[in-house]
Amino acid sequence: MAGYSGTPLATKLGIKPGDRVVLLGAPTGFDTVWPEGVRIRTRLGRRAVSAPAADVILFFTTVRAEIEKQIERLGEAVRPNGAVWIGWPKKASRVPTEVNDHVVRDVALPLGLVDTKVCAIDDTWTGTKLVWRRSARG
Repeated sequence: MAGYSGTPLATKLGIKPGDRVVLLGAPTGFDTVWPEGVRIRTRLGRRAVSAPAADVILFFTTVRAEIEKQIERLGEAVRPNGAVWIGWPKKASRVPTEVNDHVVRDVALPLGLVDTKVCAIDDTWTGTKLVWRRSARG
């Protein structure tokens, strides 16, 4: 459990029983207690035309170019009502990174993805939640 709230990570991330969760680039040893029926994958796969590929995606990175390369695909995989969490190392972790909340917004906002929440994922990683702007959910 990261942070001070005592709230389980899955709850902070908005993951509910039965959700389809994709973990991309998760750090070694990343683990949490998932709600009942959550299906975890480590590859995105193909999206069905009529349904999103995932309810929640957690994308861990230290490189801005990786976000720029993947953000459209990640966003489309959760359209219209899912969420993409972009995780990066906290400054206090001293892990080298090009990513912070400003970088995430700079890349995501022009596409119609908006940030709605920031939370501690663990002692090293923090994340920003992105969802489709209501007008882009069509």
